[in-house]
Amino acid sequence: MKVALASDHAGYALKEQIKEWLADWGIETYDAGCHSLESVDYVDYASGAVGALEEQECDRAILVCGTGIGMSIAANKYPGIRAALCHDLFSARATREHNDSNVLCLGARVIGSGLAEEIVRVWLHTEFAGGRHQRRVDKISAIEQRVLGQ
Repeated sequence: MKVALASDHAGYALKEQIKEWLADWGIETYDAGCHSLESVDYVDYASGAVGALEEQECDRAILVCGTGIGMSIAANKYPGIRAALCHDLFSARATREHNDSNVLCLGARVIGSGLAEEIVRVWLHTEFAGGRHQRRVDKISAIEQRVLGQ
């Protein structure tokens, strides 16, 4: 598995921690930025990580900003992206099992690093349940196709 990572300035420190955890767990990463605490626009960095998913260079992505909300909104504008904002373990597990989320969004100003580590671990190791949940994901994909005129 290869995971794309991205953050804005508010999420930079947590993104760097996540990169270390993933390396410790033997998971390859692609860092789409940002690369400092200098103020930046989260949208630009969400695009870089999501682009790695679109190009099939990465299997999943983790995006971090102050609240996680902006990254989630930006990522979900892309077809095929199912970004989930998670600040608890139940949501991290459920979004993988039920929604087959491929992007995890976290708020660095909302949760601490200990909880973030557990959320990332649960999200990465939870499999999609399929079955009736696949039907629902397919309906979301159909909406995307209709909106895009495809």
